[in-house]
Amino acid sequence: MGVTIMLEERLRRFRLARGMSLGDLEAAIDGTVSAQTLSKYERGKMEPTATTLNQIASGLGVKSAQLWGEPPCHVEWIAFRKRARLGRREQERIQSFVAEELEKRVQLQEQIYEGNALEFPVLSVPVRSLEDAEEAALVFRNTLNLGIDPIANLIDVLEDHYIHIIEIEANEAFDGISAVAQDNDNKPLAAAIATRRGVLGDRQRLNIAHELGHLILELCEDVDPEKAAFRFGAAFLAPAEQLRRDVGGKRSRIQKREIFYLKKRYGMSIQAMLFRLRDLRIITNAYYQQWCKNVNRFGWKKKEPIKIQPEKPQRFYLQVRRALSEELITETEAKQLLNHPTESFDNQSLSERRQFLKLPREERDRILREQAEEIADFYEHDTEWREWEGGPIVEYDTP
Repeated sequence: MGVTIMLEERLRRFRLARGMSLGDLEAAIDGTVSAQTLSKYERGKMEPTATTLNQIASGLGVKSAQLWGEPPCHVEWIAFRKRARLGRREQERIQSFVAEELEKRVQLQEQIYEGNALEFPVLSVPVRSLEDAEEAALVFRNTLNLGIDPIANLIDVLEDHYIHIIEIEANEAFDGISAVAQDNDNKPLAAAIATRRGVLGDRQRLNIAHELGHLILELCEDVDPEKAAFRFGAAFLAPAEQLRRDVGGKRSRIQKREIFYLKKRYGMSIQAMLFRLRDLRIITNAYYQQWCKNVNRFGWKKKEPIKIQPEKPQRFYLQVRRALSEELITETEAKQLLNHPTESFDNQSLSERRQFLKLPREERDRILREQAEEIADFYEHDTEWREWEGGPIVEYDTP
């Protein structure tokens, strides 16, 4: 791919990822070039000068090398779940944002010397029926050494295996997206699942597990992709064997308290759990329909009882802090990676510590005394810390 082609594609992608119009970008670079000229850059009709390119990069909040340099990977889209009302521009913004975020993660993995390889092949499990999707979920659990117990934190589990979870601000017409980052030899380096920020934890978990199904399952033509991914996701969160241990193989009735317990235990919505019980034929379709009427009558279709808190991706943040502490990246680069230009990093680099140790002893003592006085003043006037003190130590006789 030539530099010009790469530049036009990446310029447009970085702009869309930030939700910027050509006019917005023109304003961000103080009118250095017009929106019409920027459009010509994106369409490959003109090439910017090095100075202009630097200004555009600054307006986008990236390094100029990110615009014209070869990216660390290319992104292949696996599935994009959306409603019909999601506009093309918004879809492009979401894809551009996810592609940029996945690139960041792959590049950082290389910088901190973490292996860049997915631990499972993408689209590798043949599925000829919904029962095959059920079995695939159990096989994948075994691949990750999860057994059949409920998963306490789904995001942590997946991120430990190079499946990056990316949160994005989007309207309700967006459900989820899955993608794979590949090197120049088309070797998968990492995968990403994007989820909409602000959804409740039960819906978030099933959305993520659903997208995981799209990443893994290789579907025959006569298998509905969404039904197969849903079956995989539900089975991944609530394995049949464990669920039957909890509620039994066949039930004629199920109380509300049991459903509440199952919601908390498996981190699934009441409606998804009822659907799961019907899929496994633990309850009959007639009883499931009866419960659906109850859900409507109780007002649970829009707002269920028992709020499951959403999970938060943490791995990338920790990797950025690690790279910063090891001086592999600068504080400015860390802020750019996290999309937080105002992030405050209480980070004393190794070079700063060495500079401190080179000071004369009297100077070091003076600095330490001043810091000690500051912290003493804090403890004297801010009594909130006392609330964290434990009571008296109690010694118990050993039997």
